[in-house]
Amino acid sequence: MVFFDLMNHVLSFMAPAGALALWLAMAAPWLMQKTFSVKRLLGYAAINFIAGVLVLLLGLGLFGRDGKMSSYVTMALVVATCQYVCAKGWRR
Repeated sequence: MVFFDLMNHVLSFMAPAGALALWLAMAAPWLMQKTFSVKRLLGYAAINFIAGVLVLLLGLGLFGRDGKMSSYVTMALVVATCQYVCAKGWRR
């Protein structure tokens, strides 16, 4: 496998986690009715991205293949929970 094919596979594997992390970090101030700084939002997006990639890697190791819907559902739940905890959502 050439380097570009490997990078294509790796980036395609991480793309759902990246998209969800960015979307959730940008939508969090509106959904939680709070204000966050840009620096804090980038931090939240990074934490969400790392959590999402770890869940996808766990799903890949558990099921032996990528793209299982249970991995994506678990990723969505874990990333949403991380965002809630990081933003201290229980404090209104």
